[in-house]
Amino acid sequence: MLADSPSSAWSSELPPRVSRGMRGGVPRERRRRDRRKLRIAHFTTLTGSAGIWGPSSVNSAVLAASEINKRGGILGREIELVIHDAGDAPEDLARTAQDLVTGEDADVILGSHMSAVRVSLRQTFKGRLPYIYTPIYEGGECTPGVLAIGETPPRQARPAVRWLAEHRHACRWYLIGSDYVWPWLSHRAVKRYIADAGGQIVGEDFVRVGEHDHSRYLERIRTTRPDVVFISLIGLDGIVFNRSFGEHGLGSRILRLANCVDETVLLGIGADNTTNLFAASGYFASVATAHGEAFRAAYHDAFGAFAPLPGSTAQSNYEGLYFLEAIARRAGTLDLRSLCAAAEGAVYRGGRGALGMHRQCVEMPIYFAEADGFDFRLRERF
Repeated sequence: MLADSPSSAWSSELPPRVSRGMRGGVPRERRRRDRRKLRIAHFTTLTGSAGIWGPSSVNSAVLAASEINKRGGILGREIELVIHDAGDAPEDLARTAQDLVTGEDADVILGSHMSAVRVSLRQTFKGRLPYIYTPIYEGGECTPGVLAIGETPPRQARPAVRWLAEHRHACRWYLIGSDYVWPWLSHRAVKRYIADAGGQIVGEDFVRVGEHDHSRYLERIRTTRPDVVFISLIGLDGIVFNRSFGEHGLGSRILRLANCVDETVLLGIGADNTTNLFAASGYFASVATAHGEAFRAAYHDAFGAFAPLPGSTAQSNYEGLYFLEAIARRAGTLDLRSLCAAAEGAVYRGGRGALGMHRQCVEMPIYFAEADGFDFRLRERF
């Protein structure tokens, strides 16, 4: 089982070697690198607002590495994971990224963190290292070497907006998101989808990451009386907002469509505050599929019944390594250009089942669900 604090190394009895990363550009421990192994620098957020997904994200990556290593690794090389906290200060992350490149201390980058971090890191890794970015994001990533496999607004948000317009007669929308690139660009797209569905925007706000006083935004919502509040607040910020939303008595009167809510976030919100809360995602732990159930069973076998539940964000880390395995097998090499060429049309399997990449986007089913206490009840599949 994994048992350590978020800022320290994860060690496990599972087969893959998991090492400490770096903080502030200074190695926590120096290890002679074994070039026969495939070193994957895993940038995942362990601190800050998005840190709530950190433990289960690391667990999910460790599980995938373990399974792949048992089959001989990737192109015969055992995976070695090195964890880096993507919640570190931007200047520290930039220094760490540059050290990895100049020191040739990583073969592949696996990223599960905020888009603002990706926008910063991709400048360093561009054209040098394969960079697999796994969670939901705003779409449009075309930086050479960056392969994004998460949900994007056209596939995820557009049908959800249409469903609420058709089935709940939603017309008036208020948008609130964290103040960085993912919500900015996602909202731009969502506004088009709302207009296409015959709706109108009655308000929009962007909130500083880490800001937990939402009283003025809740008052605006109360005043403008929207039918739906579209929420793209990240991690803990979304938990605090949705708690306050429910505690202010707004949940019974106003629908919510959350852009990045999974079972981990629901636990934080609390069952009493999830009334009329909807979410769309390529993966829910509560949606029964053969691949999803197999992933959850393997996860709990490895880490125990009380390990943090892997929702969509965490599962994407598992899927990211299987995506890497698939394109490496297809390319027959870990050469950057060959891997990127092999990604187009590649099919791989993870907790969401068999998925394929087309035109730099992964094609996947999207599940539309309504919160039911600490769980989700499936409403539609898009």
